[in-house]
Order: sequence, then structure tokens, then C-alpha cells
Amino acid sequence: MKTLPSLKNLYYLVNLHQEQNFNRAAKTCFVSQSTLSSGIQNLEEQLGYQLIERDHKSFMFTAIGEEVVERARSILTNVDDLVELVKNQGAPMTGEIRLGCIPTIAPFLLSRVVKLCQQEFPQLSLLLKEDTTDRLLDALGKGELDLLILALPVDTSGFHSMKVGIDLFKMVVHKDMSQDMNTPLDYQAMPDESIFLLQTEHCITGHAITACQLGDSAKINPFAATSLHTLVQMVNSKLGTTFLPQMAIDAGILNDTDLQVMTPPGEAPYRDIGLVWRQTTSRIATFRTLGLAIQQKLMPQNMK
Repeated sequence: MKTLPSLKNLYYLVNLHQEQNFNRAAKTCFVSQSTLSSGIQNLEEQLGYQLIERDHKSFMFTAIGEEVVERARSILTNVDDLVELVKNQGAPMTGEIRLGCIPTIAPFLLSRVVKLCQQEFPQLSLLLKEDTTDRLLDALGKGELDLLILALPVDTSGFHSMKVGIDLFKMVVHKDMSQDMNTPLDYQAMPDESIFLLQTEHCITGHAITACQLGDSAKINPFAATSLHTLVQMVNSKLGTTFLPQMAIDAGILNDTDLQVMTPPGEAPYRDIGLVWRQTTSRIATFRTLGLAIQQKLMPQNMK
């Protein structure tokens, strides 16, 4: 019978790759540095290959070491899913969900999702993380998160997604400037560099450009904000205009401002709101049930 590597040693290896430091990785694993080092050496002996090149000051992963790390992540994720399958057998709406959400949704929806779970699924616990789409998808693939709330469409290759509603885009402008704007709105009539958007790593920028058909880049200001709240302050200072999702407006992001909401020209622009999870997860019933609850109770009827 083959001597198989232990999950513990694979766990040590993955955390060392994540931290790129033996001391930090040992603390993450709640073991001593010598224990972690011995575990990885044992793993190398079992596999018969060098995974890490070491000297007295530094180390680096070998090519085969990098491949083992990726496969180890997948193995550990599948083991976690196996444990969750057994733990939640017959009781899908129980246990813990590590939920990730993007910054242009999190401040306006997450607290309502948490309240919904407290009321409808009191045995379900949510651990929340806010980050950009790319980083959340990476964490989901590595098994560091279980479920994501994202703005679609995005490339979710290898994952499963479930649409829970749509979120309209609205144009906002200072009330003093709105008097000089023709209706219906015409983007081509607007001054160059008068439209402010978020930094490109925020997917809402791409969604806004596509949904609102902003083909003329000259109209877009080169300054990129880091948050929707920053955009609001810039527009409230009469620097230009921007696009905001309806859920942010409904949550009161325009309170105490002099901004006016206007409907963009053409077909109503919007973004889809969806849940994303790994195809290999054993908690599909849990995620679908939560998705239906969000769809029915949190997304406005006229936006589904």
C-alpha cells in the first residue's frame, strides 16, 4: 500500500506558499516553525521530490513545488466540502458560510443579507469579506471563500452562478448643473472629461461603460475614484456627473447632498446581481436556498 502524504503537511505547504515566510506560516497553522519545516521535509521525502530550495537566509518553490501547491489547494478544498457535506446532511441551512462581496454591493446589501439569515436561517452563520472581483474569484478557487455576491457578467469559468436580481444604473448630477442639461440626455452634448468613474479594478466601471454605451472615451475624466462615496463627493462639488447603482441610491448614498437623479438615455442600463460558487461544492442546496431568499425578499420587485 502506498504511503500517502498527510493532509496536515499539505496544509503546511499551502500556507507557506501563501505567506512566503516560515514564521508567519507557522503562526497561521498554530504550530512551531520547526514543526512546520519538519512537516514539509517529510512531505518531500514521501513524494520523492524537492518542493522548496532553501538556504540559511531564503527559500523558493521549485517548479514541481508550485504544481504540488495548486493540487494541494484543490485537495484541501475538496476535503472541506466533504466535511461540510456530512456535517450538514439533512440540514442544509446550517453551519458557516465564508461570503465574499464586491465594494460596490457590500455597503448596500450585505447588512440586509445578514439580517435575512438571522430571521430566516438562524443556524446559518456568515463570515464576510469585501474585495475586488478578481481577488474574490481567486479566493473562491483556492477554497478560502465559499460563496460570492458579484455584479455580472464577469468571467466565472469553472464556477456556477445564480442570478438573484438586477440593479439599474442612474445618472446623478448637481441640481445647479442639471438645469443646463438637455432632455432627453445626449452623451455627445456633454463636455469632455465630465463623466467620473471608479478605478478599472472595480467591475462597475466596465458595466457602466457597456450598459450606458459610453463609446466616446473623451467624455470620461482620467481621474478614477476608489469608491462610490468618493464619486458622490466629486459630483456634489460640481466637477461633473457619474453613474450610480440603484441599490446605492436606495440605501441613501445621496443623503445630505444636492445631487439629482436622472435616467440615462436609451434602454435602461443595469447590472445583474448574482451568487457564485464552486462547481464541486457539496452545499448547492444551501446556496440556492439563500439565493432564492435574497431574490424574493431583498431585490425590489421592479428590478427582478
